[in-house]
Order: sequence, then C-alpha cells, then structure tokens
Amino acid sequence: MSITILDMAKEAREAALKLASASLEQRNAVLLAIADRLEQCQEKILQANALDVAKATQEGLSAPLLSRLKLTQAKCARMSEGLRSLALLPDPLGHVQYARELSPGLDLYRVACPIGVIGVIFESRPDALVQISSLCLKSGNAVLLKGGHEAMQTNEVLAQLIMEASAACGLTEKWCNLLHSREDVQQMLGLHEWIDLIIPRGSNAFVRYIMQNSEIPVLGHAEGLCHVYVDENCDLSQAVKLVVDSKTQNLSVCNAAETMLVHQKMAEAFLPMVQTALEAKGVELRGDERTCKIINCRAATDEDWKTEYLDAILSIKVVNSLEEAISHINHYGSHHTDCILSSSQEHINTFMTLVDSADVFANCSTRFADGFLFGFGAEVGIATGKLHARGPMGMEGLCTYKYRLYGSGQSLAELNSGVISLTHQEIPHKLP
Repeated sequence: MSITILDMAKEAREAALKLASASLEQRNAVLLAIADRLEQCQEKILQANALDVAKATQEGLSAPLLSRLKLTQAKCARMSEGLRSLALLPDPLGHVQYARELSPGLDLYRVACPIGVIGVIFESRPDALVQISSLCLKSGNAVLLKGGHEAMQTNEVLAQLIMEASAACGLTEKWCNLLHSREDVQQMLGLHEWIDLIIPRGSNAFVRYIMQNSEIPVLGHAEGLCHVYVDENCDLSQAVKLVVDSKTQNLSVCNAAETMLVHQKMAEAFLPMVQTALEAKGVELRGDERTCKIINCRAATDEDWKTEYLDAILSIKVVNSLEEAISHINHYGSHHTDCILSSSQEHINTFMTLVDSADVFANCSTRFADGFLFGFGAEVGIATGKLHARGPMGMEGLCTYKYRLYGSGQSLAELNSGVISLTHQEIPHKLP
C-alpha cells in the first residue's frame, strides 16, 4: 500500500523534530555523504536524466527549458561542490540574535530555530532538488519536494540517493520526500496542520494560485523580469560586455536580463555597438519607437515590457532620464534583480534606493543574483516579495526564531509591587 501525502507530512513532522535536535556535525556528515553518493552514482543520475531529456525533446520542450533540465558531468560536479561548501558554513541554528537582562537573574534570548516542515514546488531543474534539500537539511527542516514532471526520473534517483545517505549516517530519511503529481500538490496544500511553509517557484500566476488555494503560509519565488539600465554617464565598452553577459550567459535563468533601458544621451552611440554584440550571440532585439529609429529591429509592444522571455530575445527602450528608468522598472519589473551601468555614484545611489527590487546592482552582470555566488552555499530560490525573506534565499531564510527566557524565581507580582525592577541591560549573546 502506497503512503498517502498526509502520512508523508506526519512523518516529516516527526523527522523535523529529530532534525532540529541533530548536531551540526551530524547534519554536515549527511551533506558530505550526499556529495559522495552523487559522485559514486553519477552514471546512474545521467542515465535517468537522458531519459527525461529524450522524452521532453519528443514532447517539444523549448531549448532554454531543455537546457535547465539537462544534467552534465560539470553540473553534477557543481552539485557536489555546493554540498561540500554548505557543510563548511556556520550553523544557522542556535544563533543568538538578541540578548537582554530584563531584571537581575531574568535573561531573555532570541534564538534562531528551524521553521519545521516545508513544501517546495519547483521547475524542471534537477540540480534545484539537491540545492533545496541540502539547505533544508543544514537548517534543520524537513522538506516535501515537487519538481517539474519533465525531470521525474532524475528527481527519483536524486531523492533516493539523498535518503540513502541520510540513513547511512544514522539520520531518519523521512526528513526528505518526493511528491509525484499535481494531485499530490493539491493534497499538500490542504495540510496546514502538518506543513509550516510552502515555497512555490514559478510564474506570478502560479504563485498566486498556490496562495489562493492553501491556508499554509506561502513564500513566493516568482518570475524574473530583470532590467539593465545604461545611464548617461557610463563606460560604453564595459556596458556592452555587461549587457551581453546579463542576457546571454544563460538564457533560461530567472536572473537573465529581459529588458534594457538606455538614456537618450547614450542611445545613438551605444545601441549600434550593443546590437552588433547581441546579434552575434543570436539575440532578437525588440525596440520602442526611438530605438527602431537608431537600429533596425522589431518593434516592441507593451506586452514585451511585461514578458520574461527565458529565450534569446531582449526588449529595448530609450528613456529621457534616470527617473523614467526607475519608474519603468518599478512598474513593469518583477522585483527580482535590476542593474544600473553608470559612472555617477549619485545616480547609482538613487537607483539603489528607489528601485523596489530584492537585488539592485551597479556595474556588474545581473547573473550574480545567486545564492551560491553570494556565499550562501546554495539557494532555495530568489524571493521577490518582502516577507520574511528577500532575494537569494539561503539557510537564514529557512529559519525563524524563538524567545528563551531564563529566570531564577521571578514573578510578575514582584515586578508590579516593586520587589524587583526592570533593567533591560544588554548581556553577552551566549546561551547559558
């Protein structure tokens, strides 16, 4: 008899309690064991992935999405590298965030702890399964995973290897489990008594659907409609390099640029330069009326400003000012990652203050919006909302906190009668 999603969630709740009390050494040992298993079973992983890719190709999956789906030896090596890097990071649990003496002998501490049981729904990227599960493990959370159906066979192999490595290290494998269908997801959305948080990765419409169909708190990781703004004061050759990297280094990722804004003073000189570089990479350009007067490209529509292409397409708009660029980004963007290319520190500071996005960059590629590159070891995704985590979401985003109050016999009656008094003095951030 197959296990139900309710049973799976109940087992995850029990596993989460055990995981929360597991030592850092044990959690790190499992991470390293998973890395070893991935290397030992690489051929098995790649064979399963080849079957997924072949089926997806027959079904007409687009080239950028096939690129996300396909695993290579290099991607497998990066998965193991990420696990070992994560094992080297400090323990996110037990960190004292706040410490105060309320009254002599009455000490209050705010301490980081796991969220509990997390459900994550993600796209057809098998390496995302390893990143998400490893971050949950390090932060003491149990996880129910649902990947895209295109990666079903690869995900099955990866999840099995993770559970085998956990058991080999003496840790219950029930902390990590895999859902298989949309029906499984629908059942998970109704389990608010057993699941503490849902993290959906996908389009805004998908995230809204999850929010509207569950009582479980939802932390959305929505689409990435990222912008690069070329300011009136910038190094043109550097700007060409950074626009090309932001757009073409990997077309199918959420931190790739989809729209380029160009200050009117730079448009005549810059647009022909960047057109040559982008078209050499096979990028189709779609421009507003002023852009089309300077370079030969397809006319953009209002829909283009709203579109995450995940493909070799870039929309271009000429703007009159920094303020117009910021207004465009805040209106059309997805609050993911937006960048200014400028030699004016004043303009950079204005852009970073007023652009309402999780990541705001200056004079670098938007592709740096990544948890591994930020030094988080890996990422669950990039949160585009404001509560409770924002931007690349690493271990800290998977933690909440609790208040611990250590007393020595104090009562509120004594405080109210003046026998004891409040001091609110800061004390060392170290638990008794």
